[in-house]
Amino acid sequence: MSDTLHPAAALDDTVHQRARLGILAILSEVTEADVTSLKNELGLTDGNLGRHLQVLAEAGLVTLERSMAGSRPRTRVRATRAGTKALREEVDALRALLRRVR
Repeated sequence: MSDTLHPAAALDDTVHQRARLGILAILSEVTEADVTSLKNELGLTDGNLGRHLQVLAEAGLVTLERSMAGSRPRTRVRATRAGTKALREEVDALRALLRRVR
């Protein structure tokens, strides 16, 4: 058996969760997104999306900017440099894993 870790060991639990991976993937395509578009694109509830955004923000992978649009609250989400790097590393780990299972 090799001393090298299996590619699955490189997967980041914070990023790898389906909803959080989806959030970071969407944010890699745009400068910022609002919570409504993230919720709709990923098929999440307000509470579920809010919790995933909280986890990503606490990890320093996204920033949340709250403001008012007229009388309605609005939250814009942006990936941080660390978030962009974490997504790239996750994709690289997934590629390495795929190479092993083909």
